[in-house]
Parts: sequence; C-alpha cells; structure tokens
Amino acid sequence: MRQIAVIGGGAWGSALALVAARAGANVGLWARDPAIVAAINQRHENPVYLPGVALDPAIAATNEPEVALSGADAALLVVPAQFMRDVLGRLKPMMPAGMPLLLCAKGIETETLRTMSELAGELMPNCRIAVLSGPSFAGEVARDLPTAVTIASRDPPLAETFVAALGTARFRPYRSPDPIGVEIGGAVKNVLAIACGIVEGRGLGDNARAALITRGVSEMIRLGVAKGAQAETFCGLSGLGDLVLTCTAGQSRNYTLGGALGRGMSLDEALAGRRSVLEGVASAAAAARLAARLQVEMPITAAVEGVLHRGMAINVMIEALLSRPYRSE
Repeated sequence: MRQIAVIGGGAWGSALALVAARAGANVGLWARDPAIVAAINQRHENPVYLPGVALDPAIAATNEPEVALSGADAALLVVPAQFMRDVLGRLKPMMPAGMPLLLCAKGIETETLRTMSELAGELMPNCRIAVLSGPSFAGEVARDLPTAVTIASRDPPLAETFVAALGTARFRPYRSPDPIGVEIGGAVKNVLAIACGIVEGRGLGDNARAALITRGVSEMIRLGVAKGAQAETFCGLSGLGDLVLTCTAGQSRNYTLGGALGRGMSLDEALAGRRSVLEGVASAAAAARLAARLQVEMPITAAVEGVLHRGMAINVMIEALLSRPYRSE
C-alpha cells in the first residue's frame, strides 16, 4: 500500500492523510470543497477543519475522486456515516475489484440500521473491507501526539496490511477480528458522550458520569453481542478506550453538545454554527431502533434518543433513569 486514496477532506480525513504520508505512502485526498482543495495544495493546510496544522506537501488534494483513486493500492473512506452510501455509490464505478477499503466513520446508517462494513459489503461486494476506530481526536493525531487505534477485519491479512501501511511510532494500530464489535462501540460511544455532557451541563457530578460510562459499556456489549460481536472487544480501544475519551474530554463534540443541552439550549441552538457532523445525533436514533429490533435493553441510549428526537424534557429523562428498578450488575 504505497499509494493511498483518502476520501473525505474533513478533520479526520486530513489527519489520516497525514498519518499515511508519515508512514511513507503517497496520498491523494478527495475533498468536495474547492477552497479546501486549493488550501491543501497551495498552503499545505486545511484551514476549515484543521487550522494551524501543517500538512505534508506530498498530500495531493483534488475535487475529482477518480484522480484520488488513480493508481491507489487502497482507499480510506473518511466521510460521515450518513453520507457513506451516497459516496460509495459514486465511487463504485471507479473502484477496481478487490480494492482494499478502510472504513473510518463511526456510526450506523439510520435508514437501514447497517454498520459501515455491512453497508460497504452490500454495495462493494468485491472489495476487501476493514474498519478503523478507537480513541483518536483528529487534531491530536495531526499534531503527531501518541495515539492507539483498532483496525478490524474478518480478513486478518488485510488488517495486518493496513497496520503496516499506517503504523508509526506515534500512531499505533492494533488488530481485531471483530469489525461489528468495533463499529458498535464507535457508534454507541457518541450517544453516551451526549448523555455524559448532559450530566455535566446539569451539574450532576462526576459520580453520575462514571455511572453512565460504566452502564454504557453494558449497553454496548448487549447490542454488540446481539449482532454477533465478541464481548471482549468492548474492553479494548474501540470500546472502553473510545468511550472514556469521548465522555470526559472538552474537545469531544458530542460531549460538548450534551453539555449545551444540559444547560438549557435546544438542539437547534446547540448545533447552530457547527460545520463538523456530530455523529451521535443520528446514531442515537439508529442505535435505539436497532436495539428495539434486536430486543436489547438500552435505557441510556433510549433516553438520549428521546431528548434529541422526541422532545423529551431533560428532567423527565433524568428522573426516568434514576427511578428504574434496582438490579444486579
């Protein structure tokens, strides 16, 4: 994998393009915004999503996906989960059979309730598929701060190849054979981060946040296992690791959204002016519906979905969670 196409010009796409370049690959990056393409090629910076971070001059940005894919040995799909279907549909005619794909979005498609690997398997049945997830803020990755992530695939040699293509001393991928578990962890943790932000915004204390994180892991495991994932996956980087980061750090977009809601903002007010997609908003609806379909109990996820999508008052949500029957762990 010496030539890598990165599909998506947001913060995470730009950061992963930088990771690939640091690992020695030639990188073509596709972005929709002509201004971002020009800035990356001329100033070696993404001023919209990663301002102040110098990008490798070897990263070549383009508005034409066929140019980014030309000669590529692999493609990193770094677009929001709810846009993945449209992007894959556009890329399908350009994608060689057997092209390795690394899916880097964290979410569940709201319309079909498919994870990204399930979606790519449907649309690109002849491509080899892996997923990347884990505790990784794009800005820290771009600044070359130490980061560990998970690369998961049911095709172990493919996961190993992506590890070798992207791994450096400061970007450390770990292999997993459980892409579904990794994806469920990556999607649900954003929903739980909103819940933890609401706790912070309401001033309910660190004890309550720790309880939400702990019970949230149980929700992840129940949903993941119901979809065929391995329970131990959720104790790793893509489960507990990503959950702790997203539920405690001020730079977490989903956590700060929850904080704004907890302090009394409406969802529209809290989202106003944000350019980056907050995956937790869509994931709350998708995860709650998926849990209902699989008959899995996920009270925290259901409560967040009620606040975001059904107009449930936050005080009502909190009282509903606190008045649940006592049970064993």
